[in-house]
Amino acid sequence: MLRDKLNNAMKEAMRAREQAALGTIRLILAKLKDVDIAARTEASREGVADDKILSMMQGMIKQRNESIALYEKGNRADLADKEKAEITVIERFLPQQMDEAEVEAAVREAVAVAGATTVKDMGGVMAALKAKYAGQMDFAKASAAVKKALTG
Repeated sequence: MLRDKLNNAMKEAMRAREQAALGTIRLILAKLKDVDIAARTEASREGVADDKILSMMQGMIKQRNESIALYEKGNRADLADKEKAEITVIERFLPQQMDEAEVEAAVREAVAVAGATTVKDMGGVMAALKAKYAGQMDFAKASAAVKKALTG
């Protein structure tokens, strides 16, 4: 379903002659093709599921945020602005991001469901969060919240 949305958005960007959006959507589709190829097996030739696509796009946003920090440090506002514009386009395809309170509630629920009591149980809690909330939360912040919840 997300693939269709991306392909339709590319066609609309072509029709509207939105070069910046078109370029970013093409980058997303190229990355998706790479991920699909990497996930292929002899038994399965299908592409990856939507949750993997959302995770991939979250990674793309993370890369761009890192680039923005470097560009701003190097006084390259023009390149930083280009990266920010790409983030805006990528975010159009992601579900609404959870706020801090929602992340904390999800972490509390995942800790309770997993029966986690120590930091050693953190991997299971993070796996449960990634499975349930792919594309909806920043997992770096969620990781800090899980660590805080498990250490008290």
